[in-house]
Amino acid sequence: MRLRRLLPVLGFLTWAGCAAAQDVSPPPDAAGPWELALDGSFRRCGLMLGAEPGSVGRALRFPAGCRRALPLINGIVGWRQDGEMIQLLDREGQPVLAFAGPEGDGPRSAETPGGERYSLAQAGTIPLNSRPAAPLVTQAALTTPPSLPGASPETWAGAPSTPGAVAGLYTLDRFVEKDVCRVVLRADIAQVQEGCRDPGLALFDPTAWHYEAGRLTLVARRGHSVELIPVGEGRWRRDPEIGTTFLLRRVEP
Repeated sequence: MRLRRLLPVLGFLTWAGCAAAQDVSPPPDAAGPWELALDGSFRRCGLMLGAEPGSVGRALRFPAGCRRALPLINGIVGWRQDGEMIQLLDREGQPVLAFAGPEGDGPRSAETPGGERYSLAQAGTIPLNSRPAAPLVTQAALTTPPSLPGASPETWAGAPSTPGAVAGLYTLDRFVEKDVCRVVLRADIAQVQEGCRDPGLALFDPTAWHYEAGRLTLVARRGHSVELIPVGEGRWRRDPEIGTTFLLRRVEP
């Protein structure tokens, strides 16, 4: 008799518990393309947070150029998600950077013990005009820049002043081979032309580009990016200059 009286109460408690569980939805999986940036600079890198397990945590992939653009990357081998938090992990599984959930629509933010602050945002979600600006970039800096390999003040003085002046057809030159791949830059779209013989650029697969403060950035379909600086009339080289030669040269259609 007592059990019969308790059955409605137990049924209500079970229903209430299920309803409460349904109201609490887990945070979305963070796997996918992201952009890591050092605040107050032009240095940024496309990260691919893999869904599969890695040597530590879950797999993390990024272009080789990130190792020089953001040296902090050298100590990061994996990632994990803890609720809303995204942690980038070292070889011991300890967080190098821990990004809490974002406030509003802005990027996530984290600070190293040394005081450097980094931002993390899903690829393609940061508008161009909200990207961190380099503190010393001015119009004078474009014409009298610091010394860089392969770039002289004369070539920098001729740097395009607008994105429209950068748009056009370019060919990719490697160390020995020339004209191995052609890329069209128009509006905000980058498109690799048919017949591309360069597996590196084909794998990178640029789909967008932007030009700001004397730097040309190619953005891959998965969110990675490569930055180039002008080294002559219609010629751009990768910066930092690492790995095999990567030189874009303007050609006539």
